[in-house]
Amino acid sequence: MSDAGADIRREALISNADPIDFWALMKPRVMSLVVFTALVGMLIAPGSIHPVIGFIAILAIALGGGASGALNMWYDADLDRVMRRTSSRPIPAGRVSPDEAKIFGLLLSFFSVMVLGLATNWLAGGLLAFTIFFYVVIYTMALKRSTAQNIVIGGAAGAFPPVIGWAAVTGTIAIEPIVLFLIIFLWTPPHFWALALVKNEDYTHAGVPMLPVVAGEAATRRQILLYTILLALSSLAPVALGFGHWLYLATAVIGSGMMLRWSWMILRAATPEQDRKACWSMFGGSILYLFALFAALLVERIVFLLLPLLSRLTAFGA
Repeated sequence: MSDAGADIRREALISNADPIDFWALMKPRVMSLVVFTALVGMLIAPGSIHPVIGFIAILAIALGGGASGALNMWYDADLDRVMRRTSSRPIPAGRVSPDEAKIFGLLLSFFSVMVLGLATNWLAGGLLAFTIFFYVVIYTMALKRSTAQNIVIGGAAGAFPPVIGWAAVTGTIAIEPIVLFLIIFLWTPPHFWALALVKNEDYTHAGVPMLPVVAGEAATRRQILLYTILLALSSLAPVALGFGHWLYLATAVIGSGMMLRWSWMILRAATPEQDRKACWSMFGGSILYLFALFAALLVERIVFLLLPLLSRLTAFGA
């Protein structure tokens, strides 16, 4: 009897989840954007960082983002079960238990913060810890179920990675990463409200007070346009401050024009089909827009770093 009890206890300690399920808990698509914006923040920072240390820092930031995703799924498992969009996630689908997700998220949180702090500096480590806390406690636990401004305030969590990347190199915070923070912060509402308009019935059924549920679809469309205008204006700040140049300027102008077009289409949609098409264009296109802005900064930085080398090679050849 004791042997059977021991076997049962051992089986209870063994997870039936596949590694891919724990990978899904980390929200890899969101994590990829976190990694990329943090990398850009790191590479445009003045000074230098050893490539190995830089790789460790980016890995730690990625794991911190994954930890936030896992803890978010742990706490929101009850909502995920009743929403069609999220019902196949590992916890509601029964592939990972809530306790497994919570322990996984907490371990990743501790490990990522410690690694980043020890590898670079404790300002960067502290910012990563605060980002995880903000996303899990402030957004997921406090705001998401209580206010229609959940996405606006909670969007700050997703805006911290370039600040963390910059701090990992410099040990300081400057105006440049704050501007990048602002761009992502203003990008978040139109991106997610476009999805919320399409999935309004899902959020209503789950009782999540997203803006379309609380204020209505017409008010949400107006807010999308307002935030897109503010985003378009803020996207020009890197040029005004001198760390964005011609490639970035062209990308910002063209991309912001597309964002404004999509937001106007959402506002003026006359049929459900037009509205759905415009919302999906905004949701998918806004991801490409943010990626393009940061990619332009990255390319300009790489060119700036390579120019002295090319000049020396040209002089040597002459």
